[in-house]
Amino acid sequence: MLSSLIQGAGRAAKVAQEAVQLVFGWDEPAAASATPTSGADAVRVARAAPADASALLARLRAMGLRNVDALLLTTNRRTMVSIKGRMLRVHEGYLAAGDDVLTAIVAFVMARRGAGRTAAMHVIIGYARGLTEHSAPARVARTHPADEALAERLEIAHAELNEARFGGELQGIPVRVSRRMKSRLGHYSPARGGEGAEIAISQQHLKKHGWASAMETLLHEMVHQWQAETGRPLDHGAQFRKKAREVGIRPRATRVVD
Repeated sequence: MLSSLIQGAGRAAKVAQEAVQLVFGWDEPAAASATPTSGADAVRVARAAPADASALLARLRAMGLRNVDALLLTTNRRTMVSIKGRMLRVHEGYLAAGDDVLTAIVAFVMARRGAGRTAAMHVIIGYARGLTEHSAPARVARTHPADEALAERLEIAHAELNEARFGGELQGIPVRVSRRMKSRLGHYSPARGGEGAEIAISQQHLKKHGWASAMETLLHEMVHQWQAETGRPLDHGAQFRKKAREVGIRPRATRVVD
């Protein structure tokens, strides 16, 4: 059985609590004496995302991972990264992670304790939040018939904003109106499992906050679309914030549906 949650005092414990069901399994690896490669001495590896567990393990080893014989990709959202003996388990969503996140996984596995391990936790958790936000269950919701005209208007707005703010580089995707979305303003779902990408905008958000506010939300989700279509992680990191400012919106939504 995997060991308990990340142990640590003070800030490390607070980080684990904030992770919202994110669990790191840990079982002390054998002879974990090597330290992760970093800085100017780091091995530079190809930018293409690993295609499978073997490729991901090779990438992590090139970054300094030691004392791990096998890597298993999982779909369990409650345990994103875990180590037991010489077996490393990593959620499949990390196949698309950038080198900074993969370096953090190496640091977490190799470091027994200390500030370096805590910093690695922050990076891994930050990426995991993006995975849980954008890894929704299989889509079955559809726009209510009464909202179809509104959804059509949103799709026209998507096309216009694509031309005006993104130079027309985004693909045309469905934009639906969600009556089930109670706490979020909008949501971008990447293509997955035979389902195409889509954006959903909360009907309550439209009704309560108005069209102008909904356009800011639509742009926010379009930045996530841009991330997905350009091979970037779906998160609210530095690249997201930079692109959000470029297209004329605040980097993070500040209003919730209530």
